[in-house]
Amino acid sequence: MTQKAYLNEKWIKASILGTIWASSEIVLGSFLHNLRVPFSGNILTAIALVILISASYKWKENGLFWRAGIICALLKTMSPSAVIFGPMIAIFSESVLLELSTRLLGRTIAGYILGSALAMSWNLFQKIFNFIIFYGYNIVEVYTNLMKYAEKQLYLKFDAVWAPIVLLLVLYALFGVVSAIIGIRTGKKIVSNPLLNSNFIHSENNKFSRQQKHNGFNYSKFWLTCNVVLMAGTLFLVGRIHFAVWAAMVFVIAIVWAFRYKRALRQIARPRLWIFFVVITMITAFVLTRMQTEPVSTFAAIQTGIEMNLRAIILIMGFTVLGTELYNPVIRTYFGNTYFRQLPLALELSLDSLPAMIANTPDVKTILRNPVTVVHHLIGYAEIRLNEIRQNSIGRPKIYIITGKIGSGKTSLIQKLIQKFWLENIPVSGIYSARILENEKTTGYDIVNISTGKSVKFLRDHGDENQPQIGKFYIDSEGIKIGNEILMNSKSKLIIIDEIGKLELEDRGWAPSLKQLVTGSKSHLLISVREEVINEVTEKFKISPEIIFKIEEQNAEDLFTLILNELRIHS
Repeated sequence: MTQKAYLNEKWIKASILGTIWASSEIVLGSFLHNLRVPFSGNILTAIALVILISASYKWKENGLFWRAGIICALLKTMSPSAVIFGPMIAIFSESVLLELSTRLLGRTIAGYILGSALAMSWNLFQKIFNFIIFYGYNIVEVYTNLMKYAEKQLYLKFDAVWAPIVLLLVLYALFGVVSAIIGIRTGKKIVSNPLLNSNFIHSENNKFSRQQKHNGFNYSKFWLTCNVVLMAGTLFLVGRIHFAVWAAMVFVIAIVWAFRYKRALRQIARPRLWIFFVVITMITAFVLTRMQTEPVSTFAAIQTGIEMNLRAIILIMGFTVLGTELYNPVIRTYFGNTYFRQLPLALELSLDSLPAMIANTPDVKTILRNPVTVVHHLIGYAEIRLNEIRQNSIGRPKIYIITGKIGSGKTSLIQKLIQKFWLENIPVSGIYSARILENEKTTGYDIVNISTGKSVKFLRDHGDENQPQIGKFYIDSEGIKIGNEILMNSKSKLIIIDEIGKLELEDRGWAPSLKQLVTGSKSHLLISVREEVINEVTEKFKISPEIIFKIEEQNAEDLFTLILNELRIHS
């Protein structure tokens, strides 16, 4: 199978679902958090579960849940909150748990109920994990001793240590079950009674850039590495060096982060952080001086509490600064060329859709009064949005990339594809490079006009010292001129360019033609690019390829069929 780099329909649907989920988080989440509503996180999770489950009655592809979770988690970073990793991990984990449950039990009532119970319960486990990660294992000892103290004071006859956790876990799971039932009911209603009216708000300007959040910020891979080292080093040294030295080091790191990262400064400026600081320190001092088998001095107990809080500050600020640096476009491009190569495209689609989704999300009173109807309304808009995207993609010019190492057969494959297209009565134009061999040694390359079959001198291993060079070859300026003229005058449905590489990255070779064809042509493009420069080429020329075909790994017939089908649709 070919490795697709275009946005397939599964990712399009996931993008729409993730955007609906994110819009509910933004509209309702801000309202709940500003009012300090208890269990606001659980309410938001419940709404997400209802959306995902009800949508699955309409869109039945596997993998939609976790993909929507990734999209929503990334869109969550658009909110004003400086906290990134906690909500992102929670959102993604909930979607994965629902995905796993429905994969195990199928998209049945049991699968939805189990998945919802697990997803809702994750909120409790993450809160416990967060406390342990931020404050260290000392927080567990503090909690355990407090519960034992409560047992003695209240003369309880059962283990009070686990009782609050078990009770909360049961409540969370029940809340998840209720969410699943509402989602199932809504899904069945959507299938039996599709929303027919199209009274939806369409945003006139859907462009919403991620860079708005960190506009003008000077990203640095050095700082990213440095921040990781500072976090890990600080945590490693706690308890291994004198407390005063360690505390001073934490103070200096916090100051440095506060100056470079505004979001980190907002974190330590929050009153809630310092209230927790005092409360944790006092409780720790009380537990260690009163309820330990071997009580410690008050000074040592307070020092332990401060140490726990400083650890938490380093982690909270550390995750914030890492989240800022991870917006680096270089890092996003890297992930765009891995298994998640579809993710950047899906996220861009979500960012375009987000303003309209928010505009179509009813006010909080309407949501709370009739959540089923609201979800029905949003899924109806999702269907309309999906159809819009489908219509926009039909006949849109696409770019196909063939890549591989030197001598891997890229040009030979292009020649075979040309013959196949001609047999199908589909004219193609452009150029390819013909190797010149003398005594089995490559002495140069000619440019072949695909439409006429005529060759033009291009590269030679000998020439005038005043001629421009690429590697060991001398470039024929007339060949460059003629090649660009062929490409710029090509009018066929498919234009071929072989090969794009270092010459084009220096704005030479076929760079002028490629820029014009990528931005202004109505023709599909098939280009070959050397594997070692593919990232630089796609970034420089702003290419979002329909497919990146790796010649050494994939079947050429698949590539031919894919392009042929698109050309027929385009016609």
